[in-house]
Amino acid sequence: MILQVMARTILVVDDDPHIRQLLVFALGKAGLAAIEAGDGEEAVARIAADAPDLVILDINMPRMDGLEVCRRVRATSAVPILFLSSRDDEIDRVLGIELGGDDYVVKPFSPREVVARTQAILRRAAGGSPAPVAAGEAAIITHGCLSLDSDSWRASWDGAEVALTVTEFTMLKTLAARPGKVFTRDAIIDRLHGPGFAVTDRTIDSHIRNIRAKFASLGAGDTLIETRAGIGYALGPCTRA
Repeated sequence: MILQVMARTILVVDDDPHIRQLLVFALGKAGLAAIEAGDGEEAVARIAADAPDLVILDINMPRMDGLEVCRRVRATSAVPILFLSSRDDEIDRVLGIELGGDDYVVKPFSPREVVARTQAILRRAAGGSPAPVAAGEAAIITHGCLSLDSDSWRASWDGAEVALTVTEFTMLKTLAARPGKVFTRDAIIDRLHGPGFAVTDRTIDSHIRNIRAKFASLGAGDTLIETRAGIGYALGPCTRA
């Protein structure tokens, strides 16, 4: 019997039909199935109805912008989100990450870059990684009150589960796999995407703030992730504040 592997489904959301067609074609060439939505309201409906594996989401759209779509989706779903933004929308890009976006691409973009970033996020969601897994790295990492299960992609603090995006989980796992090691922002970017991806330091900082905020509500305080000024980040003692 021959087993057929189902293609991953990508929802492309943009009010410009030419951009949608361009991305649908590029994704199709990469072996990914693509569906479309022309505005935010349609996007929310399609995510609920079709359960895509990833959403490519334009920030600037009429009726309901991408940031509002992300807010609504994150209330019920952890589907990975890749934002499309204009060059002068850095504040919106950072806000998108803080709302739970996994990555962003700046317009005008190369379709090849969008496909590459899409595939990188899908690999992380499937448990893969562009960077080699360290020898002896355990499937379940426990450090103080923190527990990370790589097989089920579950994070918990003192027994309480914490909902993380794919990118947030991967970043925290990177730090937790080497307690005490200080990771530069570039090292974290390489772990997320592999070498050669352009991601700003501010984006990494936004992800770190997001992770800290989610654990702070459970009493982690400042013990989860430590900032080493001028260098990067390291896992903290993960004790109750």
